[in-house]
Amino acid sequence: MQSRDLLLTAYDNIEEAVRGALDGIDPALLTERIDPEANTIAWLVWHLTRVQDDHVSEVAGTEQAYTENGWADRFGLPFESRAHGYGFSTEDVGRTEITDPQLLLDYHADVHRRTAAFLRTLEPADLDRVVDRRWDPPVTLGVRLVSVIGDDLQHVGQAAFLRGSLERRQPATRR
Repeated sequence: MQSRDLLLTAYDNIEEAVRGALDGIDPALLTERIDPEANTIAWLVWHLTRVQDDHVSEVAGTEQAYTENGWADRFGLPFESRAHGYGFSTEDVGRTEITDPQLLLDYHADVHRRTAAFLRTLEPADLDRVVDRRWDPPVTLGVRLVSVIGDDLQHVGQAAFLRGSLERRQPATRR
């Protein structure tokens, strides 16, 4: 098995988990918080997708889907189009008002397609290419791609946990 095949499988797992966290969800749950400072499902999925879009497009040398394919306009969020949620305050999370699960699913599917297309071009030696010299040791392509996988899986797991918790809090008539 090639390294790219392992990476493709990992990114496919993220995409499947995003679908699982959002398919059939009550849109009202997307922006509900379990406490006043908690992240929302909408923010978590938007953020994990923005990070993947940002980081993979950077190493692929391409424009982000968020800007190139008009997602920034469709989301209409009150942030600069290069924002991806890192360093957001609790107020910023609250301003990430996304109430359409299909919008999140479609954006993530677009980013996933672009990520998979890039991964299919990789040869094993490509993973050793240094992509970020701001760190010691410098970050290679392989390390960056695995870092995104770890971050995305954590956030989609949090979104799935929140969904389960919030659905159990709903009255039986709303389920």
